[in-house]
Amino acid sequence: MLKMKPACERCRISLTADGEAAICSFECTFCLACAAAMNHTCPNCDGELVRRPRRTRSVASAAVGRLLRRTT
Repeated sequence: MLKMKPACERCRISLTADGEAAICSFECTFCLACAAAMNHTCPNCDGELVRRPRRTRSVASAAVGRLLRRTT
């Protein structure tokens, strides 16, 4: 499961699970303004920063949904 970090690793602005952010393949997380300022390149691994998917449901409700699908 994708780790939804709560703050930008560069400017420390708060990020919500359903808000916009950018991540690399190692899940380094940045706000969109910082990602743009860094030319969408992760300063930690030099990987590409892309838009992070938004989480619209809680982790608990997603887990319950997976369990229900397995039993039917």
